[in-house]
Parts: sequence; structure tokens; C-alpha cells
Amino acid sequence: MGDLWIELTTNRVIQQKLPEATVETLQMVGLSALVVLVVGLPLGLLLRSLASDGLTPNRTASAVLGFVVNTLRALPFIILAVAVIPVTRAIVGTSLGWEAAVVPLSLGTIPFFARLVETAVRDVAPGKVEAARVMGSTTPKILGAVLVREALPAIVSGFTVTVIALIGYSAMVGAIGAGGLGFLAITYGFQRFDPTVLYTSVVVIVVLVTVVQLVGDAVARRLDHR
Repeated sequence: MGDLWIELTTNRVIQQKLPEATVETLQMVGLSALVVLVVGLPLGLLLRSLASDGLTPNRTASAVLGFVVNTLRALPFIILAVAVIPVTRAIVGTSLGWEAAVVPLSLGTIPFFARLVETAVRDVAPGKVEAARVMGSTTPKILGAVLVREALPAIVSGFTVTVIALIGYSAMVGAIGAGGLGFLAITYGFQRFDPTVLYTSVVVIVVLVTVVQLVGDAVARRLDHR
């Protein structure tokens, strides 16, 4: 244990690079999570609304949108990240750095979160939707005041799972120059044969995942009034 502590406190890469890499991971995950929430939540509601038993059923639109979402979900993330490099350069101006990583991270997880939202709102009791319709509520109001409100604990749990997936994906994009803990682990740990840097990066990632899970579970429990 003493040797490990000495190695941790004297390793220059850990001292100089680990704090910066951790901040980069938090930045790319945080911004990507915001984009996923802003785009994925309405997309999930739209998927549910267009279904055959939804508020505004449309078989053709539902099939097309479902196909696009399923196709993006089916792509392995690392392949998607490489495939959208031209798009990333067009949006950000570069394919390197944590800012560039936001593009593939968002594209890779928006469909995932949208499906979780769709599943969450599908479980809302149909009677509550019908009651809102009888009272003259509009479709947007039913979506927000009934479906989202009733499914909020499940949506929060789904968003927690999505953020954890983003943390894992952020480590993958480190392999293509995105920065963060993944880049630190691969470049300074694996490629330079420094197991201390490698395993320390992994430990920090595990800590981040644990914190996100604990916070997400606490928020979901607080919102669940059943």
C-alpha cells in the first residue's frame, strides 16, 4: 500500500494530466448530456405520439422515424464516432479535443435516450390520458402535464443510465483524440506501459459512474410519489 501511495504521489503524468483529463471528461459528458436531454426527450415523446395507440398516430411517420432511431442505435459507437468525423469538423471546426467529442457522443446516445423516454411514457395509465382528453387538454399539454409528469421518475432513471453510457463512450472517443480520461488511459497508460496511470484513470471513471448512479437514484426516488 505504501509503494502504491508513493507511486501515485510521485507520478508526474498523474499529477499534471489527471486533473485536466477529469475536467475534460466532465465537460464533454456534461454538454453531451444536455444536448441529449434537449433533443432526446421531445424525440421520445414524438415516437410515442406517432405510435398506433399514441395521441397522434401516423403509421408512415412512425415507421420512418423508428427506422432512423433504430439504425443509429444499431451502429457500434466507435464506428459512428469515426463515420461522423466530417460532420464533426463541419460543426466544430476540428475532430480533436473534448468539444469535438460532443458531436458523436450526442448522436450516439440521443436515440438510446429517446427509446427510454418512449418506454417510460408508454407505461403511464391510459385512463389518465383519457381523463385529460375529456377535460379538453391539448396534445402538447397532455404530453407535458400528464405523460412527462407521470413518467418523470422513470425518465430520470433512464437519463441516469444515459449519462453513465456517455461516460463509457467518452472513454472510447479518447482513442481517436478526444481527450479526457480515455485518452489519458490509452496514450499515457497503455501505450507508454504505465499501469499506474491506466488503472488510476479507470478508478476515476468508476467513481464518476458511481456518483452519477447515486444521484440519479436519489432524484428518481424523490420524484416517485407512489
